[in-house]
Amino acid sequence: MAHSMGFITLLSLLSFAPLCFSGNTLGGGYLYPQFYDHSCPKAQEIVKHFVAKAVAEDPRMAASLLRLHFHDCFVKGCDASILLDSSGTILSEKRSVPNRDSARGFEVIDEIKAAIEKECPHTVSCADIMALAARDSTVLTGGPNWDVPLGRRDSKGASLSGSNNNIPAPNNTFQTILTKFKLQGLNIIDLVALSGSHTIGNARCTSFRQRLYNQSGNGEADYTLDQSYAARLRTHCPRSGGDQNLFFLDFVSPVKFDNSYFKNLLGYKGLLSSDQVLFTKNEVSRELVKKYAYNQQVFFEQFAKSMIKMGNISPLTGYKGEIRKNCRKVNAYY
Repeated sequence: MAHSMGFITLLSLLSFAPLCFSGNTLGGGYLYPQFYDHSCPKAQEIVKHFVAKAVAEDPRMAASLLRLHFHDCFVKGCDASILLDSSGTILSEKRSVPNRDSARGFEVIDEIKAAIEKECPHTVSCADIMALAARDSTVLTGGPNWDVPLGRRDSKGASLSGSNNNIPAPNNTFQTILTKFKLQGLNIIDLVALSGSHTIGNARCTSFRQRLYNQSGNGEADYTLDQSYAARLRTHCPRSGGDQNLFFLDFVSPVKFDNSYFKNLLGYKGLLSSDQVLFTKNEVSRELVKKYAYNQQVFFEQFAKSMIKMGNISPLTGYKGEIRKNCRKVNAYY
């Protein structure tokens, strides 16, 4: 994948860094949790306030903000490129197959950015706001807390092709998904732990329909899907139509961040093919699924580590990129 070459980073070094501090980035700068302590001391408080407000109004928003950070980091690094609207020189990543009709939370980021600009203009990047919002969404729904390394800057461009090619798809094979993670400097442990974010949120019928009716192109359902669960899903996800019908990724505790997602995989009740293959297609990932299903604390600890590692994919630091005033536009509009 030619588009992915620019994304390969030195992230393998980061597994040795303590949780509160991220290693040296390719841009030559550092990310660290205290980055705004003097320049914008209320930044984290403002993000937390607006995320809590958004999630109280719409519980789905926690998963949406978490997903937004993920879909940003896998394309050109964690640089808020996903937030850019199309313009004369930019083809928005919002138009890509993984994002079209499903990426959401942009208005929440806009609201946070406006409040922070009022408090401390031209200081806090949209990329850092997204990283903080992902952490706050996790904590708000009962998940682990972590100190978010900060200091990212915002990109001046987007990559529609990168968004189409680099983000794992619901029907990708296990090996394809793992390869896409490895291209970002993430390993199989990160893959399984970060997939655990599917303990909250929803997926559309179109994302898993093939599992119900034609998994392998032979007109047969996916044999790794529990049949009673499959029958329940078919009632609202027909062979045709209903593409946008929503289903809980974790039907046991859909708005609570816990380890029931992994317990569901043990019972062959993972909603997406990309979920269930973690248990059925690889021995190492199968053992990790079991470990996290049996011990929520171990899952939480690894999830926090992997989120920090993911948040450190190719950040723009120092004089690279910019601090956007409006997260949807580059600063030509300043």
